[in-house]
Amino acid sequence: MKRALTIQDISCVGKCSLTVALPIISAFGVETSVIPTAVLSTHTAFKNFTFCDLTDEIEKISNAWQKENISFDAIYTGYLGSSKQISIISELFKTFKTKDNFILVDPVMGDNGKLYSGFDQTFADEMALLCKNADVIVPNLTEASFMLHTPYIASGYDEEYIKDLLKKLCALGVKTAVLTGVSPKGKENLLGVYAFNSETGEYFSYYREKLPESFHGTGDVFASSLCGALTTSNDLYGALKTAVDFTVLSIQKTVENKNHNWYGVDFESALPYLLK
Repeated sequence: MKRALTIQDISCVGKCSLTVALPIISAFGVETSVIPTAVLSTHTAFKNFTFCDLTDEIEKISNAWQKENISFDAIYTGYLGSSKQISIISELFKTFKTKDNFILVDPVMGDNGKLYSGFDQTFADEMALLCKNADVIVPNLTEASFMLHTPYIASGYDEEYIKDLLKKLCALGVKTAVLTGVSPKGKENLLGVYAFNSETGEYFSYYREKLPESFHGTGDVFASSLCGALTTSNDLYGALKTAVDFTVLSIQKTVENKNHNWYGVDFESALPYLLK
């Protein structure tokens, strides 16, 4: 059985980060190991939440694994809460990266043209350096703009603009860059992903009909399902299609449930799609 490591926080209630990554990656038949970077009572969209920083535990966990000769087929990072964590994870990459595994970085730090609370341009620059060590990165347009120091454009852009961003992202050192949540001219009623493989020079895009509803945590659902699909297959484009379709299905299942919670998607109802 293949083994994936995911590194991000635990929001005990909220359907994001590790509580999303663990079941989704496991649904692919992949053993899922975790490094929790923090424990929160809920995600930060709730009015009141507790926070326990676990930064000091990351190196201890890594050192213990080295003594046990534990290895991974995939390493996937999500929300990292500080520059110190980025630095520690960068060293962890060096320790556990092999010629046979891959690193997936979701540079979670902003959306809709703004960085999340607690992050600044310095953090974005450090995240860009972390992405240099990745095989695949999956930023949204906001995160790409901050890492590249380019103006954020919310709409009205064309595919050449997307391709230019992807080339600049790969110039950071990453092998394959994937922009999420793109909707270029001529496809305003669609939403999807656009990828560039710097080794082959190939582009790939995949879209689904844009849904009127939006929910917290869908980025984590996408990245987690992409990680699971890539761990079981070398087909990047097939994995991207699976991840997009699963994310859309999760949103659809949520909308169908009239009593759904506001704080996340009902991805659990969509898991049979992955189990197939």
